Amino acid sequence: MRLPLAALLFALGCARLAAQAPASAATPPKPAATSAPAAALAGAPATAAAPSPQPQVERNDVGFSYRLPSDWEVVAPPPAPKVEIPFPMLVAAKKGDACVEVALTAKHGATASVVVVLALPFSCYGQNLTASDLANLGAGAAEEMKQTFEITEPAEANYSLGSHAVWIERAKGTPKHRPENPFTFEIACTVLEKGAACWMTMAADAASLQGFEQGIVSLDGEAPVALVPASAFLPDKPS
Repeated sequence: MRLPLAALLFALGCARLAAQAPASAATPPKPAATSAPAAALAGAPATAAAPSPQPQVERNDVGFSYRLPSDWEVVAPPPAPKVEIPFPMLVAAKKGDACVEVALTAKHGATASVVVVLALPFSCYGQNLTASDLANLGAGAAEEMKQTFEITEPAEANYSLGSHAVWIERAKGTPKHRPENPFTFEIACTVLEKGAACWMTMAADAASLQGFEQGIVSLDGEAPVALVPASAFLPDKPS
């Protein structure tokens, strides 16, 4: 069963923005002339900047929370594409892929690394998933990535966070038009009591990958831990 593939590809579309070279800085415009005396301007109180949103998400309807380091910046995901439906009155309430939501999008660094968190409430999806469905949560994402990136060194693993099984995949990738910009892709998925969740990153450097993996997650109210333990990709020791 192929699950929220459409939303995964949409989230990867957010991540592709990071593959673009940063635009060159434009020459700042000269300040407009003013008739106010310089002394008066100097004494004017500065307007306090609005605080930036914290790079974190809490989804009680699914059963998880996740917090990135404070140097990550929350960004709005691009709007979902509009789909023309010939007979809208015949379309039932959203189910399946349409129930997947982008819960958080954040970026980090000059050559932007991106993190996308996806949430799938079972109350919307219409059925519960199990640990055996975990790999399918990311099915097809790698194939879509190959349209834009050269993908190498894919690796899958499984580990546990408290009572929850987690499936994870990591791969290297370089944009086909900019092979000098390497990235590490990673996606981790788990099933909770009331839904499923996936955490995805496109990391441009080791610090960003570590920030993603060391982001603090709590699953179904269990003790907060790092999303990806250092041992996740180590081979199991022989019994």
